[in-house]
Amino acid sequence: MSIKSKFIHFFKIVFPSSFAELGIFIFFLTVYGILGSYIALNYRIIFDSRIPWDAYFSFDNKAIVMTGGSFERHPLSYYFFNWMRDSILLFTDGKMNVNFRLILAWLSNFIISLSLVQVYKYLKNIIRLPLILSLLIVFFFSLFSTNILLSFTPETYTYTLFLLILFNYYTAIKFQKDGKIAGSALVLAGVTIGGLTVTNIVKIFIPVAFEKGLFKSWKKFGNAAIRVIISIGVFVLLYLNRIDFKYQNILSKSGEQYEKFSNVKSTPIWDMVYSYFFGGNILFPSFFIREKHNMKGFYYEAIFMETYSTVFAYVFIGLILGVVLWSYFKNFKNKLVQILMLSFLVDITIHCIFRFGLHTSYIYGGHYVFIYPLLLGWLFFAYSNSPKTLSFLTTTTGILIVYLLLNNYHRMIDFFEFLNLYYR
Repeated sequence: MSIKSKFIHFFKIVFPSSFAELGIFIFFLTVYGILGSYIALNYRIIFDSRIPWDAYFSFDNKAIVMTGGSFERHPLSYYFFNWMRDSILLFTDGKMNVNFRLILAWLSNFIISLSLVQVYKYLKNIIRLPLILSLLIVFFFSLFSTNILLSFTPETYTYTLFLLILFNYYTAIKFQKDGKIAGSALVLAGVTIGGLTVTNIVKIFIPVAFEKGLFKSWKKFGNAAIRVIISIGVFVLLYLNRIDFKYQNILSKSGEQYEKFSNVKSTPIWDMVYSYFFGGNILFPSFFIREKHNMKGFYYEAIFMETYSTVFAYVFIGLILGVVLWSYFKNFKNKLVQILMLSFLVDITIHCIFRFGLHTSYIYGGHYVFIYPLLLGWLFFAYSNSPKTLSFLTTTTGILIVYLLLNNYHRMIDFFEFLNLYYR
């Protein structure tokens, strides 16, 4: 394949390449764009130079935009966000004003809309669901609280969500052709996905273990090992260069971060796991407001998520988890399903078992929330020859959509009340 052909192939994978994909992209770009533009033009919450973190739901907007976040968790995001910030300032005459906020919101909108296109591509081209079912699942996914919030939020999670879905789609294409994941793709994924959040680098190596005949041929195993080692080597060199090779700082800072984000005992662990990790990134709970300060004498009001307070919310999330487990066991022999679930287990281990950031784990949805629509798609696929079960699944999904839409719409009204009170 020539370089030109590879370039065209890459663009077809990343961007809309059919009328349906273009329609999905334009629709969500418009809907999310209206939401983000309204917030950016009327409120200062998307970016306020006085507020480095936690203004809403623990997102670190200013800190991320200005520095890329802490180097021990976001080792290479410094370069990406520096480039992004400096590029935006060219259009705002060097000012971090309303236009600066508007461009930040539209960049997030663009990426989240592309993420939804990627989910559709996976459902339609990999799972090969009918158009109507693919659109139904994509619409369901678009209503998740993670997508709503990230559609106007300049954060690492916004871009990580897109990159992880893209990588899973690319991997699925390769596996359909019984191919292997290219070394260049592993390096690129390691630098971008691992560079934005270091723990996610593990996820790009999971598919390698499922390459055809890997453990039956020393040659294939050795080739895979070399690709992984090169990917890790490039990532580590760039990481060390970022911190001037002062690797001791990684251990000390990581220890501090773990202590800071893993010892919150204000809420029962089971409820944080259920309401925050599994639920808060899909279904908004109620909110509470707390006064924060920026360590320099400026105080501001911040909004956070409560645990669920109604039985309906717990039942809703229980149904979602039931669908995920049902799909997993029904498609147990499917390597693409195993890859998705193992990727999900990485986050479950970090946040639920080691309890890192469990008290605000709803913000980590960008690392794994795409697992839900993809596994739902695989469940529909598993029953493609069973009309009664398909009817049941379609009806259930429709009911979940109605409840999710009503709940999240109601909670967004609460969010706007908060904005009107404190961020005019």
